[in-house]
Amino acid sequence: MGTDRLDEVLDAAYDCLTRYGVRRTTMDDIAATMGVSRSAVYQYVRNKDDAFRRLAARLHARALERARQAAADRDASYTVRIRGVLAAKLDLVAELSGPSPHTAELVDAKARLFTGICASFTTDLRSLLTELFAEAGTTAGVEPAQAADIALALVLGLESVAEAATTDSRALFAPATDALLAGLLGVPVQIPEPEPVQTPEPGRETAPLPTAP
Repeated sequence: MGTDRLDEVLDAAYDCLTRYGVRRTTMDDIAATMGVSRSAVYQYVRNKDDAFRRLAARLHARALERARQAAADRDASYTVRIRGVLAAKLDLVAELSGPSPHTAELVDAKARLFTGICASFTTDLRSLLTELFAEAGTTAGVEPAQAADIALALVLGLESVAEAATTDSRALFAPATDALLAGLLGVPVQIPEPEPVQTPEPGRETAPLPTAP
């Protein structure tokens, strides 16, 4: 099976998903989007459900790879590494919450097609986080696995914000994770220093605003 051709099928499935959703998309829609016959699509996927499962698996695999890269960056602090793992999960949901009302179906852990994929993804992230918390050392009374569960719970809350589109979940991510990790790791919260006030140089004072006639 050609990987490039399979990717074209999955790209076409994603395009159809944005327009019709999983339930209304047909194999004919995927074939028409690719400009090929339906029988040609069947060479790469068994049916529509198989196409969408493979698409969801591809997206989750890419997010997991980003999480693993963040966890493995030993030049970064534990706070940065843990935040990187959590960001991989939040970014996946945030990216799929915008293009269309249907794309979020791919990360719906309750959906029949994607339950196993979502559960496996979360399990892998939990393992990465547990290892990082074990290496970093958690505050008294909190086990590394518990710290991982707490961190994931925070992201789940931010994901609900992203799905509801009530505010920018990514804007909340940094201060929320800083505060949480300060408690779990016993490190100070990184509060950005205020920007210095710009004062005009002597002789270059700002001209007063014109007054209305």
